This record gives sequence, structure tokens and C-alpha cells, in this order.
Amino acid sequence: MAKRQQTAVITVGGKGSSLDSASVFLVANKLAKVRVDSSVLGRLASANPIHPPVKYQISFNEYLTVEESRASLIVLLSKLLLSSSIRVELPNRISEALNSGFETQSESINLDVTEDERVILDDCLATVDGVCALLDHESSALLVVVDVAAALSCEASRANLSTFNSIDSGDGFCVKDEAAVANDLKVLLNGSKLVGKAEFDIVSDIPKIHGCLREAVRTVHSRSRVELNSGMKGGKGGNKKAWAVALMPLATTLRYLGESSLSRAELDIYAIAGDSVRSSLRGSLKENCPTRENLRDAFRLVSQAALEEEYAKLIHDINDLLGLVRRIVSWEMAVAVLSLEGSELLERNHRGSATRAEVNGGNTSEEKKSEKRKKVMGKGTTVILQLIKERLQSSSLDGIDELTLAIKLAESFHSFLDPKKDDFDFFSEKVKEIIESNESRRLPKLPKGTRDFAKEQMAAREKTFSIITEVFKRHGAMALDTPAFELRETLMGKYGEDSKLIYDLADQGGELCSLRYDLTVPFARYVAMNGLTSFKRYQIAKVYRRDNPSKGRFREFYQCDFDIAGQYEKMGPDFEVVKILTELLDDLNIGEYEVKLNHRKLLDGMLDICEVPPEKFRTICSSIDKLDKQSFDQIKREMVEEKGLTAETADKIGTFVKERGPPLELLSKLKHESYKFLQNEGSSLALNELEILFKALEKSKCIDKVVFDLSLARGLDYYTGVIFEAVFKGTTQVGSIAAGGRYDNLIGMFGTKQVPAVGVSLGIERVFAIIEQIQKDQNQVIRASETQVLVSIIGDDLSQATELVSELWHAKLKAEYMVNKRIMKHIDRAKELRIPLMVIVGERELKDGIVKVKDLETTQEDAVPRSRMVEELQKRLFRVSS
Repeated sequence: MAKRQQTAVITVGGKGSSLDSASVFLVANKLAKVRVDSSVLGRLASANPIHPPVKYQISFNEYLTVEESRASLIVLLSKLLLSSSIRVELPNRISEALNSGFETQSESINLDVTEDERVILDDCLATVDGVCALLDHESSALLVVVDVAAALSCEASRANLSTFNSIDSGDGFCVKDEAAVANDLKVLLNGSKLVGKAEFDIVSDIPKIHGCLREAVRTVHSRSRVELNSGMKGGKGGNKKAWAVALMPLATTLRYLGESSLSRAELDIYAIAGDSVRSSLRGSLKENCPTRENLRDAFRLVSQAALEEEYAKLIHDINDLLGLVRRIVSWEMAVAVLSLEGSELLERNHRGSATRAEVNGGNTSEEKKSEKRKKVMGKGTTVILQLIKERLQSSSLDGIDELTLAIKLAESFHSFLDPKKDDFDFFSEKVKEIIESNESRRLPKLPKGTRDFAKEQMAAREKTFSIITEVFKRHGAMALDTPAFELRETLMGKYGEDSKLIYDLADQGGELCSLRYDLTVPFARYVAMNGLTSFKRYQIAKVYRRDNPSKGRFREFYQCDFDIAGQYEKMGPDFEVVKILTELLDDLNIGEYEVKLNHRKLLDGMLDICEVPPEKFRTICSSIDKLDKQSFDQIKREMVEEKGLTAETADKIGTFVKERGPPLELLSKLKHESYKFLQNEGSSLALNELEILFKALEKSKCIDKVVFDLSLARGLDYYTGVIFEAVFKGTTQVGSIAAGGRYDNLIGMFGTKQVPAVGVSLGIERVFAIIEQIQKDQNQVIRASETQVLVSIIGDDLSQATELVSELWHAKLKAEYMVNKRIMKHIDRAKELRIPLMVIVGERELKDGIVKVKDLETTQEDAVPRSRMVEELQKRLFRVSS
């Protein structure tokens, strides 16, 4: 295995250099020498003492280990070099002490220092930072070990891992570290036939406890990285308390991690054959492995040090606790390996002195083979176990029993998993390689809020898109396409509170970009950028929302937009857009729906009448817009407690937003003086515009699909006039399926001219959900392929197939070909793809100059002259289509 470089040199004090926990660990354990950067020594050499030197002694608390004392010295050296108030003698003396051995924690270093140097040395937190650097490095090393031990235990105990799959349900609500642990364990256990039998809480809790460990270690590592490279700064008391805040979660996690690992070791013992062996192993585990009481005593010392604010001792005690946990994990691995491979390890050295049957407790050769076939371990754990066997090859196991083997394994693993030992780096890299390798990776998964669409779904989607496109083109719209991402400044400030859902991209080449949130803002940007004064366009494309996706909501989905920009007769474009929406939903034949409609100026007038401050109009509209999902009492609580309205004002709003009904009837009601709408300039204008719109919709015979609803608010900031939303009223719960409105000021935000516009966006994903449910309820079968003819060559003559199918393609027929000697293969293929016609050609047909045309529905076969094949197929397909 790879050997760590014994002559490594750690340079401190250089320009741009930084000290990390790994370097502190190497120096502390005498695995590296220290070198002070010469450029720093040159700067310090000119410093002359202002006051006479005084005697000073660098000493360490007796509870510190040699490694902890040396770690304190290397950190002290680094921090001194960050100061400009020391002489060269001071860092030279400390580096000499480190390189010469500095063997015991009781050893001290005597120095002659200036008063300035004494102040710096007294204020330095080198001991706290140094000991914590060791803790940082060793706890990071433990992360690798605990997951491997847990994976081996899962197989030894035949545990059920189904709970691992439910940690990340895809709804965006999961703890990232827990999900990562579960995924890493699934990678290690990929392909295992041993797991999946029994359910244990101590196995189900692995992702939670190990996830907490990852989070705690990451916090300690972040603070260690900062503190190791900070100079002599004030507020050292605050720094120590910050360490305590970072370290106590690690100590708590280590305690519960140790208890969990010990419980799994005890569980693994039950999987070992023989009552006497199990009883002996339990006794050995209790005698040789740290106990729960040991863990609690160690944690008690940690808590006491924290209460007494002895910060160096606090970290030292956590290091001791970590040592106990590492020894327990070594025992867990030992017992798991003994359970999985104990007999084989013993057999290796028993051969020659005992028969195979004796070693296996009487198992015959066939029984042994059968047992081996059943014991299929995970791809990752198999590699780990092979590493362990290779390490044990040099160990003498002659004449030992399971009990002695367990102790030897635990001792070996404790050494093997020690980050000071040569083998650990190799082991760590191997585990990392397994986790990251494609060979043993879990099955790939989609990002949350995205989907793949199978061939049948795509066939239904293409048909739906063609219906939508036909409606748009019927109204004179022209197609437009825009980039999937825009400059971030283009999108920001256009979506109100929903702006937080914009997907920002990493800075590439100095441009801050974001994925498009909708198709309307890019359309407005396009019109302004190209100086257009009128444009009737449609666009079908994907948009993106940085949402926590739940059922029926996605991060990537299609929108189908129709917009009219330009000066037209009053309410003409608004009428046409609403009319198009009803045509779309009618042609898609999805079932009953209603189009809720309101006017933004009417909303503003309502809020003004209710005495809502103008600066709160948009945020209150955002609350009102939730009334389709929440009760008014919930909305009232939000408006009062979160947005600062009085309860009286909220109640006034409540009387208005409950108004909904047939458009012309409700319009007439709202014009009554008791509603005060006609006294407000904006709402009076809105009622007049709505009257023109409703009469136009009445004449076009689609007003019965429209409901005038004062609770409709639409949260987007850019709406200025009519707003509307289509809601599906069938059994499939999908909510809003389309929405739109007038936005007269949006285009002007990107250019010098204001171009009024109105548009509608169809929530096509929700429409698809309705269509798929209808197909399911009616047992509809969707053809994924539009193939009309299958050219079937009975034999192996590819050239004959290419000649015939090319003729059909040339005639614009949709055709496929197949070459196979078995006729049933051809028929099965045609039935699977629901192809209506087959052209069958075998040796006899070739000889007679004919082809057989088979109708799959009627099963009738007709011989047709080869020269009339295309004509006959066209005739039959025309009859089918008509």
C-alpha cells in the first residue's frame, strides 16, 4: 500500500500560503518538518527591540497530549509570523523545537522576549486553535470510516434499507446530509443480496446520525480554516465562545454515533452461528470495547469543560471522546467482518490440520458452495472486504477461535483506521473511489421537479401541441423563439414576490444571467429591442422555477403563450385573447372549466376604497391571490399580522373579494353607488372597459365560460388591466390551467416607447395531467408511432427490404422494415406498434412477382402485383383516414 512521505516539509509564513488542519496534524505527529519562509525571516531580521528582553516560558497544560502540544506550537509559529512586532529569534526558536522532537507535554520552551512579544504570546489562542485543528482532521477522517462500518453491519445483520429510499422523496424537503449518507450507503451496498430482510431502528437512524456528523464536522472545519490563518486579533474571549458553539454539536453527535455503532456491533453478534460463540463475543465486546458508560463519562467531561469555559480542555476532551468512538467503530467492523467472513478467514489457516467439513462445522462441499452462492455482497463492500483480507494476509491466525479472531480484527482495524498510519490514506482514497465510481453508483435519478416523457406521452404531447398551434395560427399569430436564459437584470423586478423563484446561473464571462421564468418578459424584451410597434405572436417553450416542487408542480415545464402587442381598438385584443383561451380548452376537449376574470384597476380601486396605503397594494394583491387555496380567515391573518393592515380594513376587503358571478349581472351590481367604484377614477375606467369586453364575449357566444370574480388578483407586478385565469372543474385536481392579462407598461421598461400588450399563457403541464387521467379512465391506448406500413422480408435479404421501403418513403408513406426468417416475429412487431398494414415478401412472392398486403385488424391477406404495391397501399390508407 502507498506510504506517506516521511520527509514532508510544511512551509509557514510565505506570501499567499495558508495553514490547514492536515498540515498541523502532520507536524503534530512528527510526520513532517517545519520550514519558515525565508522572505518572512528577512523582514523580521531588521526588527530591533525597543525594550530590554524579559524571560518567558512557553508551557502547556498537563492534560494535553504530545500531539496536542506540538499542534499548539505549529499554530503559534504561524500566528507569530503574521505579526510585524516580533524578532527573527522567536520563530527560529519555535521551529527548532518542533524539528528537534519536542517529546513530552510537560516540556517547556524558555525564551528571551521583548514586551511586545510577551503581549502577543499572552494573547495568542494557539492552543485552542491547534488542538481544534487536530480534532478537525481526525473527525474528517472518521467520516470515511463510519459509513463503511455501517454498510458492513447492514449486510451482517441482513437489515432492510427501504427507509433510505424515502429520505429524499423528491419534494425538495429533505436534509441534504442525511440524503447524501443514504445515497453513499446505497452505493456501497449496490447489488447486495444480503440486505433487505429485517428492520432495525439503529439501521434506519444511520442517515440521521451520520448526516449530523457531516454537518458538525463541516462547521468545525470552516471555523478551523478561518482561525488557523487569522492573526493576533482582539476579542479572544468571543473567539473561544465561538469555538464552543461550533464544537458542542460535534461532541453530542459523537456520543450518539458511538452508542449507535456499539448497538450495531451487538446486533451483528446475533448473526454469528453458535450460542456459546455469541455469548463469548458479547463478553469480549463488553471487556475490550468502550461502553455506553464510557461514552457518557467522556461527554460529561466535555460538558463540564464547556460550563467552566476551559476551552482548550473542552477540545482535548472532545478529542478523547472521538478516540473512544473510533475504537467502537473498529469493533463494529470487526464483528461485522467476523459475521460475514469469519469461517473463511479461519479456514485459510486451518487447511492441512483439519478437513473442510470440520472447519465448516460439518458442511459438505456442496453445502459450502450453496452458502457462497447465497452470500452476494454489495459491489462496494466487496472491494472493502478484499482490502481487509489483503491486510490480514500477513497476520498469523493459526489455531485461534472466533473470540480471539474478533479481538485481533478489532486491534487491526483500530490501527488500519488511524489517520496517523500509512494505510489510512490508501483506504480513504479507495472508499472515495468506490463512492464516486460509475460502476457501483446507484441508478441515476432525475433532478427534483423534472421528468422524462415516454414514447406514448410524447405522442399525446405532440398531438396536443399541434391542436394549440392550429388555434394560434387561426388567429394570425406568428411563431417566435427566445433564449432559455436572459440577463438577470431583464427578469428582476417583473414578478413581485415570485422573483425569489428565478433560477440564477453562475457568472460566465462577466454576464449575470438567469433562466427564463416565463415567456412574457422575453417577448417584451424582444419587441422593445427590435423597435416593433405591433406583433401578434405565439411561443411554445420551457420555463424554469427555483421552487420546492410538490405534486403537480415542476421546476422545468412548458408554457404555451399567445400575445398581441400594439395599438388596437379598445378591448379588441383583450376580447380575442380570452376567446382564444376558450377555443383552446374546447378543442382540447378536457372537460368543464371556467375562466375567472377581473381588472387590475378595479382591484386598486377596491383597495383604495378600503383605505389600504398605495405602497401596500401589490403585497395585499399577492395575499388576495391565495384565496383559491386558503380561507379568508387565513388570508386576513396574513394581511393583519404580517403585512400591517388593521382588522377593520381586512374585513372591508373581505366583503369585496367574496363577490363573483355572471359577468354582466355582477358588473351591473358593482355600478351601484353603495360600492363606490364609480367615484374612483381607476375603478370607474375599469368597469367601462369590462362592459365593452363582456358584450363582445356575449356576441361571440363564449361568455357562459367566464365568471367575474373580484378575488382574482394575479400576483405578477406587470399587469395593468384585464386579468384572467382558467380553472379546471373536473375530478383531476390541478388548479389553474391558464392565465393572462394586459400589461401596457412592460415593453416600455426595455425601450423608449410604451407598446400596450395583452396575452395568455396555457399551463400545458396541468392540461397534460388532465388528458392523461382521461386516457386512463377511458382505457385509451396511445400509439407512440405513426407508422402505417411494415415491410416484412421473410429471410435475410436486406437489399430487398431497402428497395421496397424506399419506394414507400418516396411516396410519402410512413413505413418501417424488418428482416427476419420467422413470420410471427414480423406480426408481433406490427401488433406491438399498432401498425395497420403489412407488406409481406418471401421466396414465393419474389418468384411470382407479387407482395402480400395484410390488414392487421381484419387479418385478411391479399396478393398484389409488385408494380401496384404503392397504389394499393395508398388506396387502403385513404379509406382508413376518411
